[in-house]
Amino acid sequence: MKKAKLIALLIVCALGAKAQSHMIGLGPSRILDTYISQEKFSGVGFTYLYIREGKKPEKHWQNTIEHEIDLSKTKDRSGNTSMLEGNYNLYWGRYRQWMLLDNRLKLQAGGLANANLGFLYDMTVSNNPAQARMSLQIMPSGIATYGFAIGEQQFSLRYELNLPLVGIMFSPNYGQSYYEIFSRGNYDHNIVPTTFVCAPNFRQILTFDWLATQKWAFRIGYLGNYQQAAVNNLKQHVYTHRVLLGIVRCL
Repeated sequence: MKKAKLIALLIVCALGAKAQSHMIGLGPSRILDTYISQEKFSGVGFTYLYIREGKKPEKHWQNTIEHEIDLSKTKDRSGNTSMLEGNYNLYWGRYRQWMLLDNRLKLQAGGLANANLGFLYDMTVSNNPAQARMSLQIMPSGIATYGFAIGEQQFSLRYELNLPLVGIMFSPNYGQSYYEIFSRGNYDHNIVPTTFVCAPNFRQILTFDWLATQKWAFRIGYLGNYQQAAVNNLKQHVYTHRVLLGIVRCL
């Protein structure tokens, strides 16, 4: 009986109606942007990730909001040139959910709208030292969450996968300066429609939670965000891998 009650508490928090989590992450970043340089850059980055999930008890649909902030400092292969990267992603998702295996497994399928705003800044050169990053994408998404108990301790695993579909993004054209775009108003295909072919972005999150109390859980996980595009005769990518630590609050 006691074990059944503990498992029920796990379901309320990890698989239940509402929860919010705060996580910080640290790990490698890989950057390429041929508008600034043909060189590839690598270094260490920091991420803050906030996730809020909510669902009315009588509904089968759930809304999710995620805020992801990334900062990275990288160097080229020679170590002589430094690149600073900053990025903010807002994800708003809507999912249809199913409860299986005696309510231990929650499966969710739906989609995300991803609004992205960021920058790259070459800290060494003065010619074309910066690149702005702006985009909006629609991404199919799926989440699986499984709750289980070991003895009297309760745990859960959560996996989220976001895949590319369609969107739009800002990009200068090859050889075009920001002075031409914003001071002279010379538009040259700078708002670009994108698909999963020219902008194959995808993202995954794997987390493991330990339910410490009825309201709080400790979380460890992995975040992989792979943003890339090939438009206007330019190539760019920002690959980030993060080990996450954080807390989850059951609402």
